[in-house]
Amino acid sequence: MSLIVQKFGGTSVADAEKIRAAARRALRAQSQGHQVVMVVSAMGKNTDMLVELAGQVCDHPPAREMDVLLSTGEQVTMSVMAMAIHELGGKATSLTGGQIGVRTDSSHTKARIQSISTDRMRQLLDDGNIVIAAGFQGVDDDLNITTLGRGGSDTSAVALAAVLGAEMCEIYTDVDGVFTTDPRQIADARKMSNVSHDEMLELASLGAGVMHSRSIEFGKKFNVPIHVRNSGVFTDEPGTIIGPIAESDNRAVSGCALTKEEARLTVLGVPNKPGVSLTIFEKLAGENITVDMIMQTAGQDGLADISFTVLESDLARTLTAVEAAAEAVGAADVAHQANVSKVSVVGLGMATQSGVADRMFRALAEANVNIAAITTSEIKVSCLVAREQGLEALRAVHAEFELGRPPEKRVTFEDSLAAAKKAKEADAVAVVNRLQAMEDLTVHGVVLDDSQALVTLTDVPDSPGISADIFEAVAAANIVVDMIVQGVGANGKTNLSFTVPQAANDKAAKAASEVIEKLGGAINSHPSISILSVTGVGIRSHTGVGLRMFRALSQAGINVELVSTSEVKVNVVVAGDKGAAGLTALQEAFADVIG
Repeated sequence: MSLIVQKFGGTSVADAEKIRAAARRALRAQSQGHQVVMVVSAMGKNTDMLVELAGQVCDHPPAREMDVLLSTGEQVTMSVMAMAIHELGGKATSLTGGQIGVRTDSSHTKARIQSISTDRMRQLLDDGNIVIAAGFQGVDDDLNITTLGRGGSDTSAVALAAVLGAEMCEIYTDVDGVFTTDPRQIADARKMSNVSHDEMLELASLGAGVMHSRSIEFGKKFNVPIHVRNSGVFTDEPGTIIGPIAESDNRAVSGCALTKEEARLTVLGVPNKPGVSLTIFEKLAGENITVDMIMQTAGQDGLADISFTVLESDLARTLTAVEAAAEAVGAADVAHQANVSKVSVVGLGMATQSGVADRMFRALAEANVNIAAITTSEIKVSCLVAREQGLEALRAVHAEFELGRPPEKRVTFEDSLAAAKKAKEADAVAVVNRLQAMEDLTVHGVVLDDSQALVTLTDVPDSPGISADIFEAVAAANIVVDMIVQGVGANGKTNLSFTVPQAANDKAAKAASEVIEKLGGAINSHPSISILSVTGVGIRSHTGVGLRMFRALSQAGINVELVSTSEVKVNVVVAGDKGAAGLTALQEAFADVIG
């Protein structure tokens, strides 16, 4: 008998009628021959009410007691859901995270799952029960109640699907599925039939609110297909499958997103030597500050600039931390700017199709949107723009890549499920091994690419269309660009670096120089560099990955020239003759988590 996990979010269980509707869904699935585990969130705004209550009696509630308090929201829902199923003639048992055996670490309010026992759930399922699990919670080794943080019920659901070997994890929410962008912002946003785990990881991190990153990490790590559906439509109308394959193999971009409330900081005049990046980001990590885009421009005259973005709400404490770090490394100054947004395009097809970046840059230029900074990965291009131009930038890129139009050849619902099943069977042994440490960082590999060259443009005018002009010229010369990093400009100027195959170095430098000769600026090329990459699951949510890389390279006396990050990969550029030593250093640094 197959097993499915159904997760119902707060809006899907907001009142008695919605709880009854969810109960009918579970009973219907059971009548079709499935064993069913339901994972439920707190009703409606219940969690917000509990947070407010805590604030009324205590200015700084202890984290442990907040977990005890917040866990009650899901417990209310699970018990009422069991009552509803019994009233409808079914058989159900509700269980807290602790009663199930969800073991976590002791990081209150943001705990990570370490293991989940399945014995009790399987016994109840075999006895004909629908098991109703309280999402968002577990217990640590001392049986203290813990909660999983933002998106915790999604994480609970996909984790349970993983340990139970479920055929599917269904996520019921108040939207029809995953859209090409936020339909509240773009009228022709289209529901996708399918999106890959990697694409969804990027979109979730960029603010797509349908799913949280940690739940998608579980889906990717354990090959769990996730079906996002509308809880308000009581039909078999499919939503969006999040699985191992993309919606189409002939479309470069699958979706785009706008992250509105960002702030950027730039450490100016940083000594270009080993250990500097480590000192800066170690200080930020010590303050529990999550860094988003990292843009380190290639050094000139022994100095470099390191820029990065954080949530605007973190700007004040980030500035305090980074000013202390800048003084420690002997940097010239620290600049910062609030009121910026990040627009990004995402798609698996970027890994095999060229021209995405220059099309995006041209679309923004034609919309008169200036690009303040750029980072790229294999499946994502992100541009920092002024916040007042953010929505216009999103509309421009959505239209440029015709995301409102379905691709000519789309993966079917059945094909997606078949691909997920095949991936799970092919990776069965590795999945079992990974279940022993469920939410630990898993690194798939450390890779050296020593086939690239680096072209750096300095003091280029910081105005709309410059990036488009440069990369259209490079594309016209039939050159494939890999990494692109544009640092935050100053005094109307900006620096921009990109990597190309070594054989195309001279041609790329010539094409770029013809553009900047008309505009001003200087060009420099490094005919041989090494790109070191760490890939895996949890690269973003485990904030120490970049630190571990910087520390290992610093200890090996290797300087980092450029940095580029994504949800599943961190890339650093080092000197060409340091690649082999860097690879050895990183392999040793990540030996305990490679699997």
